[in-house]
Amino acid sequence: MQMEKRQLTESRDMKGQAAKGSDTKQLADRYFEIFQEYLREREESSLSNGYEFARRAMVDGCSVLEIAEIHHEALRRVLGGPGSAQTTLARAVDLFAACLSPFEMSHRGAQEGTRALRRLNEILEGELKRIAHALHDEAGQLLASVHIAVAEVAGGLPLESRARFEEVERLLKQIEMELRGLSHELRPTVLDNLGLVPALKMLAERVAKRSGLAVAVSGNMHARLPPAVETALYRIVQEALNNAVKHAHAKSVTIDLQHTPLKVACVVRDDGIGFAKRRPRGDEGLGLIGIRERLNALGGLLRVVSKPQHGTTLLVDIPLGE
Repeated sequence: MQMEKRQLTESRDMKGQAAKGSDTKQLADRYFEIFQEYLREREESSLSNGYEFARRAMVDGCSVLEIAEIHHEALRRVLGGPGSAQTTLARAVDLFAACLSPFEMSHRGAQEGTRALRRLNEILEGELKRIAHALHDEAGQLLASVHIAVAEVAGGLPLESRARFEEVERLLKQIEMELRGLSHELRPTVLDNLGLVPALKMLAERVAKRSGLAVAVSGNMHARLPPAVETALYRIVQEALNNAVKHAHAKSVTIDLQHTPLKVACVVRDDGIGFAKRRPRGDEGLGLIGIRERLNALGGLLRVVSKPQHGTTLLVDIPLGE
């Protein structure tokens, strides 16, 4: 039975490779026709045909390397016949440049989108920082004023009436603690002042206290990272811990950071319920989507490894440039 399945899989793979080879040959023949046309006439319409050919090939999933291979094959076929090699090479450069234009435009569009996404993240983080400071400072000052007012009113009352104000005082202190915790979650000041590892350790302590989850933070971070990278890693770990508590029902999580001159790597591993297989991108939760968007803005990568009853591991790599 297993042999039959393997043979069926191999047959499908061979058919897929044959179909792809047929498609590549059709592309190569079409490119060769356009190339010959441009060599004969050297018209702008031939360059336009080359541009349209490459645009459609890109939409169909053709890569730049495949286009280069097709161009090389056409050039070999042309130079194998009679004619001036120098003229042929000069015209080949023009046509190849026209064919690569759609890929270049797509690449530039992706770069612009990445810059816009990174700028948007910076704006959002700045707004979160402003709100966090307002909660911590302004709301804290207002609560302090309320504490003083309540104490003054309670001081003029008989002892038997002060118990009700003590309950109000207790509720005010609870609100103050909640606001302080919310402020730190929105934008921990320790992240700005001391760096990523102290901020993650403080986050781990708060999560452990709130949920009972055992969280361990380790790594070789001996230097500060760019602010955008530190913020992204903090948010990624924050989301991973939320997932471990809410969805994975984990009991423990380990967070490991490794810093090299070329990149920073972060591994978040939990012992939760995991899941059976890798889900399609469209089925991912908002948390994973947000993580991928943050990493895309920094040129980073995310891998998710999970098995049922064997937990989930998030592996994050972010390159560090000059």
